[in-house]
Amino acid sequence: MDRDDEHLLRRRVYGADHDRPGPRPDRRYAELVGGPLDGLLLDITGWRRDETGTSVALRTELGRYGAGGRSLYAPRRGAPDRWDWTGDAP
Repeated sequence: MDRDDEHLLRRRVYGADHDRPGPRPDRRYAELVGGPLDGLLLDITGWRRDETGTSVALRTELGRYGAGGRSLYAPRRGAPDRWDWTGDAP
């Protein structure tokens, strides 16, 4: 296991069970970059190519709108395993 793999395995996954917060080797993840969910991993295992090329609205209490709000993330052009924050929505 190289240094990058070890770093990935210490990360938390967005929406994961608190008993198993880290990534699993049999899953595919995108890193959330910027905004309130910065550094979390988004499990995109099984997503079709057309689904991984569009933005997502992820529930979070940490964004501008508090409880019930969402943070918006979109895949980075040329780096589909990194999704950049584009703002918050109610």
